[in-house]
Amino acid sequence: MGSARLTFCIAADPPARLDKALSRDVPASAALSRTRLARLMAEGCVRVNGARADNPKARVAEGDAIEIDVPEAQESHIGAQEIALEVVYEDDDLIVVNKPAGMVVHPAPGSPEGTLVNALLHHCGDSLSGVGGARRPGIVHRIDKDTTGLLVVAKSDRAHHGLAEQFEKHSVERVYLAVAHGVPEAGDPRLRGVRGVGFEQGGILRITTQLARHKTDRQKQQVVFQGGRHAITRARVRERFGTPPVASLLECWLETGRTHQIRVHLAHAGHALIGDPVYGGRRKIAQKAVSGAALEAVRGFGRQALHAAVLGFEHPVSGQIMRFEAPMPRDMEALVTALRQGGACTVS
Repeated sequence: MGSARLTFCIAADPPARLDKALSRDVPASAALSRTRLARLMAEGCVRVNGARADNPKARVAEGDAIEIDVPEAQESHIGAQEIALEVVYEDDDLIVVNKPAGMVVHPAPGSPEGTLVNALLHHCGDSLSGVGGARRPGIVHRIDKDTTGLLVVAKSDRAHHGLAEQFEKHSVERVYLAVAHGVPEAGDPRLRGVRGVGFEQGGILRITTQLARHKTDRQKQQVVFQGGRHAITRARVRERFGTPPVASLLECWLETGRTHQIRVHLAHAGHALIGDPVYGGRRKIAQKAVSGAALEAVRGFGRQALHAAVLGFEHPVSGQIMRFEAPMPRDMEALVTALRQGGACTVS
């Protein structure tokens, strides 16, 4: 397997550690993340002044000559599969897709095939220039198997590095549409007593908690207030359904992006998503509030009613501002239509 040699010198006032100095001074065009540099050091691909350097904590000095042998990208061990994809945008560095319900993003023990990665390996083929040393798509964020909507995936190391940095800084715009039980209103006295729940100007619901794996069910997340990972969700009501209102169409956006975040947060606030088999509990809609057809639509909705509708970011290579929108999928649109027709509906 061939490799490309990268040479440069350590600039003035270097950090104390080799790994941090390399991360600072490596040419941006190489698009080598700190994680990738650490791997290359461990593999004996980094030399300082001609000597192998595999200790990330080693000291360096201004002017030290660096050589890095970057191996050609290897073929991924994950198999390519011819699976239909709805491609919203694609160029040499990234691809944006509208993921359907039922598709897992990345292979895992329970889902080794039929994933988005399998489909992208077939679709992109030789256009994948390598991410982390392998010819594979770079997954920088995920949405749940039964959540639909927009995902951006890197096709090159430079795009992967740039997109990952934006997601880490929470600068990516992500807006979701959700159909929830009840209506989260600022005037609801019950919500005033729910820890971590509040309202901002304009009636915007704000939920701020920590999220961690559930103590007994490792497939679930739970709200905690010590430990865990910081999570903030905002939402506003777009429509109310029923007489009195018993369900709502919400527009949700993420300040952070944790596993199951919207689903867990809305359930914590008492407004679980319709159809959510994990966090929905036994929530039911009162029979007299909506029509029989609307009730059947709710009862028959077999997944969480959640759709990633808007995705916005800065192109990691060109710097262009990108923004994409995906309409609600047919099943969610049918659910909303049934609720609109099944009782009084008000629009915010």
